[in-house]
Amino acid sequence: MKAKVHVTLKSGVLDPQGKAVGHALASLGFDGVGDVRQGKYIEIDLNDTDAGTARARVEDMCQKLLANTVIENYHVDIEG
Repeated sequence: MKAKVHVTLKSGVLDPQGKAVGHALASLGFDGVGDVRQGKYIEIDLNDTDAGTARARVEDMCQKLLANTVIENYHVDIEG
């Protein structure tokens, strides 16, 4: 199975990297770009055969390491 994890900053948390990307896009002539937020994308290959078990393990990984749940949200997709 493969887990795909998207980690993003919670709304209201300052995102200096997103701001820098937004300014760089504007300086390259990309007009009409609003707020830019940057996040992380993580793929994990798992030996699990049950999607529920895989999701529970990855949720635990997110809580303990992959995401700082004080300032970040995460979303997990499990593919068979």
